[in-house]
Amino acid sequence: MKLAVVGATGLVGSEILEVLSEHNFAFDELLLVASERSAGKKIAFKGTDYTVIGLKQAVAEKPDIAIFSAGGATSSEWAPQFAEAGAIVIDNSSAWRMDPTKKLVVPEINGKVLRIDDRIIANPNCSTIQMVLALAPLREKYGIKRIVVSTYQSVTGTGKDAVDQMMAERKGEEATMVYPYKIDLNVLPHIDVFQENGYTKEEMKMINETKKIFGDDSIQVTATAVRIPVMGGHSESVNVEFHKDFDLDEVKQLLSNTPGVVVEDDPANNIYPMPLNAHKKDEVFVGRLRRDETQPNTLNMWIVADNLRKGAATNAVQIAEYLVDHSMV
Repeated sequence: MKLAVVGATGLVGSEILEVLSEHNFAFDELLLVASERSAGKKIAFKGTDYTVIGLKQAVAEKPDIAIFSAGGATSSEWAPQFAEAGAIVIDNSSAWRMDPTKKLVVPEINGKVLRIDDRIIANPNCSTIQMVLALAPLREKYGIKRIVVSTYQSVTGTGKDAVDQMMAERKGEEATMVYPYKIDLNVLPHIDVFQENGYTKEEMKMINETKKIFGDDSIQVTATAVRIPVMGGHSESVNVEFHKDFDLDEVKQLLSNTPGVVVEDDPANNIYPMPLNAHKKDEVFVGRLRRDETQPNTLNMWIVADNLRKGAATNAVQIAEYLVDHSMV
């Protein structure tokens, strides 16, 4: 097993290495890959120093699996070259998610769609992953008619430069502006670029990806994506209308029995999910479970997860684990 991590010097790349270590993912050879300007850098992994190599050299090495977290432009250009060289590419960018020829995978939900000839596999958007994982068991039981979601997203979703901007502003220092406005002590209802319909690209990702992952275009989804000055994870307020009525205790039981989901729902003791507690954890945390009293069959939920973990690195590693476990590599 020859494993490549493309974008190894970035925030998500670093997280992928942590998850590989924690999950004890087995490989014989590890290739740490980045842009040519990063080639030659040293990265320590499990007590060994690895030299970062460029993309061209990595393709020539013919890895079995290549986990990409290097942005859409890099993925669009290089993922096909890795695939042609025999690698299975697991891509974290938005480049392939809505390509009808590519699978969009959250292993716990739709890993079964993967086939041995899938050469480029798309990792969904971070906000989508945590939402659909929490909704999947409820959809199976009650059927989903409509989802209204508002996100409260960590600056880590934008990358290291955004973290640097926020921390500089917090110290009262001059900041290199990644966002169009100050982010510390502020809220930006603007993630990614605005589309002609007035929604941002991030909002449309959640709408379209949810339908693709569930394989159900009848689900109505509307989203508002908001950047807030926190680190540790993304939070989401989700209002979901089911086709069938539900029992709240049964909802909690279904979620509690779902692998990768942790229910934190004890308002009497101020227990509910927060990004501060989700940081560096693989699970998706769900709380504030309550009926929407304005219409039937409708539930309110609060969903939190570390966007660099289950929202990116962990899900990608889990796809790789699924491929290995099902002898697709």
